[in-house]
Amino acid sequence: MTEEEQQQIFNSWITNHKGLLFKVLRAYAFTLEDQEDLFQEIVAQVWRSIPNFRQESAVTTWLYRIALNIAISWSSKEKKKIDPQSIDGIEHLISENDISSDDRLEWLYGEIKNMNEVDRSLTLLLLDGFSYKEMAEMIGVSESNIGVKIHRIKKELIKRSAKYEYHGV
Repeated sequence: MTEEEQQQIFNSWITNHKGLLFKVLRAYAFTLEDQEDLFQEIVAQVWRSIPNFRQESAVTTWLYRIALNIAISWSSKEKKKIDPQSIDGIEHLISENDISSDDRLEWLYGEIKNMNEVDRSLTLLLLDGFSYKEMAEMIGVSESNIGVKIHRIKKELIKRSAKYEYHGV
């Protein structure tokens, strides 16, 4: 693969799947500065991983796996150095987050950020419609374990949402 081909794939993936990346950013980084740092780490890893992509999974599955792995290690303070050349020309994407302000969405992200890392990852994957099988492959646990965890997450969110609605927020 030439560097030009890699750059074309990279630009396409980042442009077409930036919503996926923003979900991970919002779930793992809570200030704009942290989101920018995490975004740079994720896109740097995406750049490095392109030659290894064998099309054995969907691009979204591949990108989620990269983004979640980087976000988890980043949030554990295991930051890695970034190759600045790999992100030239895409810094503007972090400011193009077009998610409109919605109190319910803000509440949900607030709840997601309070979850442990695995539950956070599963919630994001569930919201994006991934199957239990796909989630199990990305997270590295059994499908039945995914089912149990998701059931508990939903139950807890329902309980918390009742309090949210009760307070009129």
